[in-house]
Amino acid sequence: MAVAKPTTMVLRRRTRAPKRYSEVEDGLGCYDVYCERCGSGDFGSKLLLCDKCDKGYHLFCLRPILVSVPKGSWFCPSCTNIKQPQLFPLVQTKIVDFFRIRRSSESMENQSNIKKRKRACSLAVSKRKRKLLAYNPTEDPQRRLEQMASLATALKASGTEYSDGLTYRPGMALRSANCAALEKGGMQILPKEDIETLNLCKKMMEKGECPPLMVVFDPVEGFTVQADRYIKDLTIITEYVGDVDYLKNRENDDGDSMMTLLHASNPSKSLVICPDKRSNIARFVNGINNFSPDGRKKQNVKCVRYDVNGECRVLLIANRDIRKGERLYYDYNGYEHEYPTEHFV
Repeated sequence: MAVAKPTTMVLRRRTRAPKRYSEVEDGLGCYDVYCERCGSGDFGSKLLLCDKCDKGYHLFCLRPILVSVPKGSWFCPSCTNIKQPQLFPLVQTKIVDFFRIRRSSESMENQSNIKKRKRACSLAVSKRKRKLLAYNPTEDPQRRLEQMASLATALKASGTEYSDGLTYRPGMALRSANCAALEKGGMQILPKEDIETLNLCKKMMEKGECPPLMVVFDPVEGFTVQADRYIKDLTIITEYVGDVDYLKNRENDDGDSMMTLLHASNPSKSLVICPDKRSNIARFVNGINNFSPDGRKKQNVKCVRYDVNGECRVLLIANRDIRKGERLYYDYNGYEHEYPTEHFV
């Protein structure tokens, strides 16, 4: 399995599949193992054997595609009888509890003040620099419940707890370790006006005014995110969140969604975001195929790391106007070509 070297920057680290069998073990060659889907025995390092029936499947022939060999036992679709994920109940009280939505007149008043300050600022600086935009929630409360239920369905199916911020857990990196000043070569500072916009997005989410996005289950791509209304260029889609840990502790981790948070000059201080236990909708935004011109055309979101009041943060931002119904994609390999995206749809 290829892993990120301590001196390497990884925007969103993915792992390659190691061989699950020996090409000479028991006198058998790789030609004795073939994929049940495509019938080929090529790409032996990406053939995965079911631990129940011993049949082989290419990682990229499975639906949804597997990006790395899972730890422990693995069972093929025939042996597991995979079904559609169970939908989260479309019940307001359950959704409010799941996302820990807060409703208070004070938060609404603060949001109104932020909007007023933002409008006043934008008129003064619009000619100097383009500013980030807060997402525009869907007006229909029932539709917002459906959007949040779709995210809850994906989180429950993946065994993930909802979180809308970076989390620091015992035995992992401390919050004090997240110091943007340690970034090798420096990090882009998020301006004050954009920090207010980010905070506005956070406050809206706390009130249940979620981004206008739906998480859908695709038999080919797995869970994926699509716009549920028109989204303007430079709109903040969401923050990439999860548990913060040192990269050195995760180099042999088979997690497929780790994101670089801090690329320090001292490799031992580099940090990654691990969304496997706690996360938000960012985990389900899919990547483009870097090896296909058509794949690159699909990109409509960019991933940017910022210095926010001295701490490193990762934002997903629209890099063009996004139509309603359009699926969201960004480049997993923003800094290097480590993630094997050649088989992405």
